[in-house]
Amino acid sequence: MDHQPKFFENLSGSGKAIGVLTSGGDAQGMNAAVRAVVRMGIYVKAKVYFVYEGYQGMVDGGDNIVEVSWESVSSILQVGGTVIGSARCKSFRTHEGRLQAAYNLVQRGITNLCVIGGDGSLTGANLFREEWSGLLEELAQNGKIDAEAVKKYAYLNIVGMVGSIDNDFCGTDMTIGTDSALHRIIEVVDAIMTTAQSHQRTFVLEVMGRHCGYLALVSALACGADWVFIPEYPPEEGWEDTMCVKLSENRARKKRLNIIIVAEGAIDCHNKPITSEKVKDLVVQRLGFDTRVTILGHVQRGGTPSAFDRILASRMGVEAVLALLEATPATPACVVSLSGNQAVRLPLMECVQMTQEVQKAMDEGRFLEAVRLRGRSFENNLNTYKLLAHKIPDAELPKTNFNVAVLNVGAPAAGMNAAVRAAVRVGITEGHKMFAVIDGFEGFARGKIKEISWGDVGGWTGQGGSILGTKRTLPAKYLEKIAEQMRTNNINALMVIGGFEAYESCLQLHEARARFEEFSVPICVLPATISNNVPGTDFSIGADTALNAIVETCDRIKQSASGTKRRVFIIETMGGYCGYLANMGALAAGADAAYIFEEQFDIRELQANVEHLTEKMKTSIQRGLVLRNENCNENYTTDFIYQLYSEEGKGVFDCRKNVLGHMQQGGAPSPFDRNFGTKISAKAMQWISKKLKETYRKEPGKVFANTEDSVCLLGMRRRNLVFQPVAELKTETDFVHRIPKEQWWLKLRPLMKILAKYKTSYDVSDSGQLEHVAMLPKEAVPAAI
Repeated sequence: MDHQPKFFENLSGSGKAIGVLTSGGDAQGMNAAVRAVVRMGIYVKAKVYFVYEGYQGMVDGGDNIVEVSWESVSSILQVGGTVIGSARCKSFRTHEGRLQAAYNLVQRGITNLCVIGGDGSLTGANLFREEWSGLLEELAQNGKIDAEAVKKYAYLNIVGMVGSIDNDFCGTDMTIGTDSALHRIIEVVDAIMTTAQSHQRTFVLEVMGRHCGYLALVSALACGADWVFIPEYPPEEGWEDTMCVKLSENRARKKRLNIIIVAEGAIDCHNKPITSEKVKDLVVQRLGFDTRVTILGHVQRGGTPSAFDRILASRMGVEAVLALLEATPATPACVVSLSGNQAVRLPLMECVQMTQEVQKAMDEGRFLEAVRLRGRSFENNLNTYKLLAHKIPDAELPKTNFNVAVLNVGAPAAGMNAAVRAAVRVGITEGHKMFAVIDGFEGFARGKIKEISWGDVGGWTGQGGSILGTKRTLPAKYLEKIAEQMRTNNINALMVIGGFEAYESCLQLHEARARFEEFSVPICVLPATISNNVPGTDFSIGADTALNAIVETCDRIKQSASGTKRRVFIIETMGGYCGYLANMGALAAGADAAYIFEEQFDIRELQANVEHLTEKMKTSIQRGLVLRNENCNENYTTDFIYQLYSEEGKGVFDCRKNVLGHMQQGGAPSPFDRNFGTKISAKAMQWISKKLKETYRKEPGKVFANTEDSVCLLGMRRRNLVFQPVAELKTETDFVHRIPKEQWWLKLRPLMKILAKYKTSYDVSDSGQLEHVAMLPKEAVPAAI
């Protein structure tokens, strides 16, 4: 919908006081949320207070409720846990406790609370809000406050952010901390896989999730586990036999290891617990496999937050302050959360009720209902896992007589292999013969194509780079040879996984259909590039892994700069002309500036940045971090900016530069990229099957697809996964600079500037609408996994 942009400059926090607290179990990313609330609050001229130790600090008052400054939240972005502490609080559950808490807040004029915690913490906050006016009257009767205060502080506004590694809160695709917990789990699984392989062992891993199986399910999907136990979807009666048969079949297929993942709250269909020890004993007794148990425990809560969690928490923190500024006595307490790629506000109690409904459904044995209530993301994960984990015996597979080829094009991106694995396995399940093309279109022209089986792609999810091999070569100069290979191997459909080149290649094949009817087959492009510069999608496979590599390096560099004091680092990131990595890296690493091609800058801006850093060096934060996209400006090169800063900063700060280079392309894929790759690939394969059935002509017995909608790119847009004809995407593309003409993340650019203390305009047209939980679209894939 087209609307006039609405800017938050019209919202002033002057005269308002905001309290921020973290409560319940800690989660990585809580500090990023606290930092964003404090800085956005100060930016809109409100007073901001830390409430230390959660509700306990609110009840105890005194030094537990302290006004904070901009510098108070410096250097906490990369720290796990919560620096303001969290405690379970019995006294807040009592009326007296809440009365004391209300008194402590009124003393400081705080009538806006930002609560970061799980559903228990948020429910407590809502009760507090409902009782607020009654509590004030009671305080007035007791002579603790005067009638003026009762009138002045009549209403309490509450906004919640969900910080919970379990991702157990309905209404939000991703809670703060979930992605980081997945990082910890996957790091452990990857490490265990190598030792399991050496000794042909079976490993039973227990992960957190007392009432929610999200972590177990997604990590099983991300590492290709043999079996997973979760509370929402207990195994059927007789699962012991089925599981042991599956494990021994896998061993018979030369698989040297088995991984079984158990959520700590796993149950059978009679609501009896299934423990990791029980699973281990079963495998040892029935199969005699060498089996070990690893309980991950609190490792999952620890460590530094992932790039995704930092960006999520920063976006939510800013959104929370906006929601508090706009709140009226009539608006219900809300939760700011993520739906797809969009920040949304939802009524807090609707979310809590739905979350409780899930538990009720599980207690009553309505497990399918529990899965449905968990939301589209959870259901999607479960269906994809079931599709990929267990091979259907050959005799039971349908036979379609269609041949489908998969190839990688462009530069390597982490997660490509997960996408190939999913494509191959879903294709085989659908009854097709799957072919792998080695080395992109160049390999295709040379006939480097072979059939690929279910077992061939085992263990591919965790592998970085491209196992099939990839080349940037476009098909235009090999059209005749590629057509010949498609004829020889009778290829009826293509899945092309890659970056901008993959998109361009499929455009070329589409345009060559008039000359070569071999290309009149269903073709699907999956965006996979670290640059995230493919039109038609908000996210590309591989960009999250690259972003984490950048952020990890920036953290180390910041640490080095903090030690030496008064030092500014200039860091060059990849991305071609697309500033996604530089911009999002800057937001996640807490940088002072990011130079990108999409937002032209001149010498005056460079000068302003230098002055900004000079001012910063006078405070207690004596270090600077500046990111520069490799192609942001042909004259203002990294060397030029480095020399300019060195000269202008003489006597105030010194400079160092760092070009990150190809390390951004390598490494094991992040949980996000493994899952995103797996899920969109499975969906693309199902689309190909549908198109093959639609376009098969009995006479002359072959597939003939020549419409525009038979060459599509599958992308994620805002909240939905959509297939878009590549021909239609041409108008949205800047082919000279290989970027989409419009990019969603540019809207987040002011966020980075605000959090780095620059004055800027921030378009908040997308925020402010309170939605209802049931209204969220059902068929979509979250930006989260």
